[in-house]
Amino acid sequence: MVAEEYLGRSRLFRRLKSGPHGQLIELYAARLVKDGLASQGTWRGLNLVDGLLSWLTRSRLKLTDLDERVLDRYLRHRARKQSIQPSDWAALKRLQSVMRQADLIPPAPLPPITPEDQIFEKFADYLRQERGLAPKSIIRHLPVIRRFLREVCPGGDSDLGEIGQEDVICYVERHARDGSAASGKAMCWSLRAFLRYLYHSGSNLLALAGCVPSIRRWKLSSLPTYLSVVQVQAVLDACDRTAASGRRDFAILMMLAKVGLRANEVATLTLDDIDWRSGTMLIRAKNRQQTRMPMPPDVGAAVVAYLRDDRPASTCRRLFLRTLAPHAGFASGCAITMIARAALKRAGISGFAHQGAHIFRHSLATELLRCGATLSQIGQFLRHKSHDTTRIYAKVDVEALRTLSLPWPGGMQ
Repeated sequence: MVAEEYLGRSRLFRRLKSGPHGQLIELYAARLVKDGLASQGTWRGLNLVDGLLSWLTRSRLKLTDLDERVLDRYLRHRARKQSIQPSDWAALKRLQSVMRQADLIPPAPLPPITPEDQIFEKFADYLRQERGLAPKSIIRHLPVIRRFLREVCPGGDSDLGEIGQEDVICYVERHARDGSAASGKAMCWSLRAFLRYLYHSGSNLLALAGCVPSIRRWKLSSLPTYLSVVQVQAVLDACDRTAASGRRDFAILMMLAKVGLRANEVATLTLDDIDWRSGTMLIRAKNRQQTRMPMPPDVGAAVVAYLRDDRPASTCRRLFLRTLAPHAGFASGCAITMIARAALKRAGISGFAHQGAHIFRHSLATELLRCGATLSQIGQFLRHKSHDTTRIYAKVDVEALRTLSLPWPGGMQ
């Protein structure tokens, strides 16, 4: 039973609607219907609101006092008498959101803007306007630049012109070993971009980008992590296709395993991207590229089963939606990675360096190579921008590598 059907029968809803806060209760109920809550979630939300209104009266607080601290106090009070569920905070935040939209309480206070935030905002504008970077690429610079400013420029804008070569080199030496070689190179990449901005904007008269040390990392030195065909099938078979969430996850895993999509590419697929007449789908790939790819029949069948029986009713046009209300698309590809990781664990597959969505892409490329596809064909299918990205799969083609091996001196041993 969905929220709308439950509200038509609920005595609790009728009682609250006829009370002194009836208009607010109607707005809250409309939000529950819009978010697509089930009957249990609707009852729980109304019950929480009922308890909150009574507690506010007993505590001599006004409804206009409802901020995060008051909500936290109420939940702690409620926890002394009964169990608290993880969704309770979300239910109360939903009420708070409704009240703010209706101007019943003031908007949420903005977090204080630190000097580091002000500098980074100007840097972000430069990256967006002058370099044409996407928001997702810009935000990757934030952790490095924020820490760099806190350590090297505690005075904010006034200290930017005082940064020297020794400051930059010492910072890199302190943090080069904080993570892997790849994270160290990413740190240096962010620093070079920021120091170029300082010189470009006149905040620092020295061109310091060239003094950022390089971190050595051999290209193509690693082996791709991949699953065998049997292991991939085991992951697909482990999905509980008797449940709605299992059928959704099965369709997502089919996209990863049979088409080789990246996690973010699956998350951003929309209903309008699929052309059922031609059996193709539009993929929004990296670097703002868009390409149309064929949809294999088994993948199409999995998607159709999800759309026909399990996709919640929603105004969101994303292909795959959250199973829990509100029924919206995934915020990012991280959710797809978590689904893939859970599927691997469910199938009992462990011990790999990378256990996420990308392992299925590596597995598909490896299997295509073993079936006779050329590296050029694989690179085109996986939409690789550089041939070096595809060339790494040559390392796993053992039979082809045998033909390149030199005879052992003195004969076979």
